[in-house]
Amino acid sequence: MNHKILFIDLDATLLSDDKTVSEGNRKAIQKMLEAGHYIALATGRPVESGRAVARDLGLTLPGCYMVAFNGAVLYDCAADRVLFQRSIPIEVVHEIFERAKRAGLYVQTYNNTDVITTKHTRELDYYIKRSHITYKLADNVLDVLEEEPQKVMLIALENKERLVKFQKNNEKWQQGKCNSVFSCKEYLEYCPCGTSKASGVTELARILNMPMDSTIAVGDEQNDIEMIKTAHLGIAMKNGIPELKAAADYVTENDNNHDAIAEIIEKFIL
Repeated sequence: MNHKILFIDLDATLLSDDKTVSEGNRKAIQKMLEAGHYIALATGRPVESGRAVARDLGLTLPGCYMVAFNGAVLYDCAADRVLFQRSIPIEVVHEIFERAKRAGLYVQTYNNTDVITTKHTRELDYYIKRSHITYKLADNVLDVLEEEPQKVMLIALENKERLVKFQKNNEKWQQGKCNSVFSCKEYLEYCPCGTSKASGVTELARILNMPMDSTIAVGDEQNDIEMIKTAHLGIAMKNGIPELKAAADYVTENDNNHDAIAEIIEKFIL
């Protein structure tokens, strides 16, 4: 039997708009795992936030993995173990914070369990409510970082153009230092060089000794485009952005609120 591995984005893909997982999707995932296939949650979220979803779904069995921080961390959910990790140099983190501050934009980074930022804002509340993760405040975030982080993120709730402008203005500076990508219109994410959800697909397939023609990936946003292009079968959600649909091999008939993941599992895996 040719075992498949399904890479699933979380927000607006596996998760409904209310951040829950439908019963139809739950049953299909269980069926898929029982048949011996593998699953990898592929998210921009930190490991701690992704683990909460994995536990809720019972994805703590052999064959359950996570691509976290947009590919900067590969995690074995069953063994509760990090398989692979890349980070952003501290001096680069400091510079992103300084540049965001000059641009008047909210910015945050992460340690193993918390969001770390300089002050309590609406943007922080917005993020915490959706990711269910704790946070720490520090005048200088470098004081509370015990090691190099996997991601720095800017948030703008009303005006995406401010983030677009920031990304463009710093495009030349970031070369050779980090990558940047939008995970939704409110979030601009900076990740380690050479890191993306796409690199997460190829690296996890390599670690598991699985051929690339066993890989299937599904998402809805800009940070999923390279991932679905890299996987053998790339799928866009019905509710996905136009650029993602244009890059996909298949677009789901259902959206994230109507069992799209169950549709994919029944059609392409079982």
